[in-house]
Amino acid sequence: MPIPDFQTLMRPLLLAHADGLEHLNRDLVSQLAEQFGLTEEERREMLPSGGARLFDNRIGWAKSHISQAGLLSAPRRAISQITPRGQQALQQNPERIDLRVLQGYEDYREFRNRRKGDDESTPQIEEVENSQTPEEILENAYLQVRRQIESDLLAQIMASPPDFLERVVVDLVVRMGYGGSRKDAGKALGRSGDEGIDGIINEDPLGLDIIYLQAKRWEGTVGRPEIQKFAGALQGQRAKKGIFITTSSFTAEAKDFAARIETKIILIDGQQLAKLMFDHNVGVATASKYEVKKIDSDYFNDAL
Repeated sequence: MPIPDFQTLMRPLLLAHADGLEHLNRDLVSQLAEQFGLTEEERREMLPSGGARLFDNRIGWAKSHISQAGLLSAPRRAISQITPRGQQALQQNPERIDLRVLQGYEDYREFRNRRKGDDESTPQIEEVENSQTPEEILENAYLQVRRQIESDLLAQIMASPPDFLERVVVDLVVRMGYGGSRKDAGKALGRSGDEGIDGIINEDPLGLDIIYLQAKRWEGTVGRPEIQKFAGALQGQRAKKGIFITTSSFTAEAKDFAARIETKIILIDGQQLAKLMFDHNVGVATASKYEVKKIDSDYFNDAL
């Protein structure tokens, strides 16, 4: 089943405390995962940034909101316990507890007003109905910006002269730690002249091993014959490693062929090329930076 949003988790999380005992965070996560029938894969699903597990993050935000309403207390680090107000909330809301319900508590309204930094007594409706946690909203917005930039990168490459792709490849492999210096990599690319090979790049700074490159700006899909041709050129050089880079995509037959042969050939299509350029700052510049911070529990533990 889909991973429940953080508002859907509020009442089940509070109900897990109904016995009045103290509960560990990790035990609550396991209990709710089982209750909602999540698979192991769903439990391990990460936020887009990979910084935290999605389900854990949603439970954390559900717990934060109901705690701000005074329904849960935190006797110690990573420990939570239901309050008398929390027990009453379970009785008064047998179906669901969400942000609209929490707004009925003065403590919670004060908390939201502090966050908003104005004199409004209630949040906007769209904020109340949002099922995403703040991290999800931020990271999904980041992903939208990233996807647009990656699309624009490919468009820029296709609009540039054909040999511009060689410059992109040189800059990219150097940023990724291959090819030694940019000057060395630039000399190597296009130096071979062998059929099916566009360049030779050192795999390490000392040149202990080399990688053969094929970099082509294509409009259509690259099929198996082109990969076979490249593999044959590698065999002619007794080469064991090659990278085939294209601005388009590969057919299933091409991917299957590359996966089955003894020679190691890495296929990089246009989408992956754009992702690598984005990750290694090739053709992009930083416009702004944001830091997402959290409470350092160890710092406050020292005061106990």
